Amino acid sequence: MRLRLYGREYCHLCDEMARALERLREELRFSVEVFDVDADPELESRYGELVPVLTDETGAEICRFHLDETALRGVIAAAPGERGAMR
Repeated sequence: MRLRLYGREYCHLCDEMARALERLREELRFSVEVFDVDADPELESRYGELVPVLTDETGAEICRFHLDETALRGVIAAAPGERGAMR
């Protein structure tokens, strides 16, 4: 599963969520694509200061501001395919 993390460079909450995701990445078998909202006017307009935001590959929001590990595990468990069926 590929996740998307929307944030900005000077955001301590964004850094914290990225570190928390890194700790779970191997166990839960996902990848994370990071988007700097300041680098894209559309993303900056959409998210403003309301970052970090973690979404699944469809764009559905999993959590905002702090990692919700329970929600993340639920999304991964519900994902179609082998990984979702195992969890």
